[in-house]
Amino acid sequence: MFGMSHETFLLLDAVVTVIGLIVLITKFKLHPFIALIIAAAFLGLTSGMPIGTIIKAFQDGFGGVLGFVGIILALGTMLGKMMAESGGADQIAQTLIRAFGKDKVQWAMMFAAFLVGIPLFFEIGFVLLIPLVFIVARRTGVSIIKIGIPLLAGLSAVHGLVPPHPGPLLAIGVFGADIGKTILYGLIVALPTAIIAGPIYGTFISKYIPGHPNQELVDQLAREPDAAELPSFGITLVTVLLPVFLMLLKTFADVVLPEGNFARSFMDLVGHPISALLLALLLSLYTFGHKQGMGSSKILKLLDASLAPTAAIILIIGAGGGFKQMLVTSGVGDVIGHMAVNAQISPILLAWLVAAVIRVATGSATVATITGAGIVVPVVGMIPGVNRELLVLATGAGSLILSHVNDAGFWLVKQYFNMTVAETFKTWTAMETILSIVALGFILLLSMFV
Repeated sequence: MFGMSHETFLLLDAVVTVIGLIVLITKFKLHPFIALIIAAAFLGLTSGMPIGTIIKAFQDGFGGVLGFVGIILALGTMLGKMMAESGGADQIAQTLIRAFGKDKVQWAMMFAAFLVGIPLFFEIGFVLLIPLVFIVARRTGVSIIKIGIPLLAGLSAVHGLVPPHPGPLLAIGVFGADIGKTILYGLIVALPTAIIAGPIYGTFISKYIPGHPNQELVDQLAREPDAAELPSFGITLVTVLLPVFLMLLKTFADVVLPEGNFARSFMDLVGHPISALLLALLLSLYTFGHKQGMGSSKILKLLDASLAPTAAIILIIGAGGGFKQMLVTSGVGDVIGHMAVNAQISPILLAWLVAAVIRVATGSATVATITGAGIVVPVVGMIPGVNRELLVLATGAGSLILSHVNDAGFWLVKQYFNMTVAETFKTWTAMETILSIVALGFILLLSMFV
């Protein structure tokens, strides 16, 4: 077509489609859900797919993603709401602050965010923990940037690299990776990455940008909770980390026990992400609910209220799944896969680069993750020995890079920390970029051993 080979045309078609998607989201401010549907339809039509195939491919991609991730998002959001309302997150933060002391309070905030962030969306974790930043800054006299950047690094690292967060879970589904191994490798990469981008970089940049919190926000949010009303640290930790423990236990059972073994089959059931999160949620209804004096009607209202904010996220993820399937069905993914094989680009580096470009352009880590994974997945079948779990992590790491003015998180941080745009670039944007690049380095290092 137009004097080009079919493969070249498909590649050009994909480039035009992705650019169009970016323009629709950034220039015309079209909702990503609508933009992804339009982009998927355009790619299907221009690549020569029959109408019936286009519709079926989009439906399959949409349903295939939400059949798993939609349930995970709902359960994780409910668990996060119970933890927020009970004061469990406050308990974790306060306990770590007491353990680390004033001189190392930035480390306490990073570890608190790292733990609390495991079952929570970044935005939920941010809103949940930002009052603690104000409280700790006021109580200790330490710079809000020195405390806040480590907290943001802890939340962001687990958000991009550790299931059951939606980004890594989406990539696990696309690449066919093992969830237990991904959690294990994700934690190995995320913790040192968060330390470098958080306490270490935060301490450095706070010397130049100490930060001056918005006094109105401080007065509104910095209410110090009554410790007597909070769930204990141990109970909170057990409840929050139960799904991670069960998923890791499933992987361990799959390694040491033979197929058909009853214990292995049982662990496959309870260690599945849906079962693990459901069990943790049921436990939280007691530990964060009834044990804290909440009645059944109040718990029901909290769970109902928790689901409303996830509707847009679920629709975007579903449409992203449809777009990803269009890339695969049209043959674009195969063309890119062959190019990567011929160019001898490391699949891990390719996954990171593709996700990073889409993240910078669209501002959405979720769109970057699912689109990047869809583009890179054909490489898995073409290059023997590619570690699928590390591909998941590389895609997640790429999706974190260079948050700027097209990312809602950029403005969220700017407003809460009362910074100028330039100061937000030097703190938040730099921290996210450090996270992405350092994580890639650790992933490449880990690839030498696994």
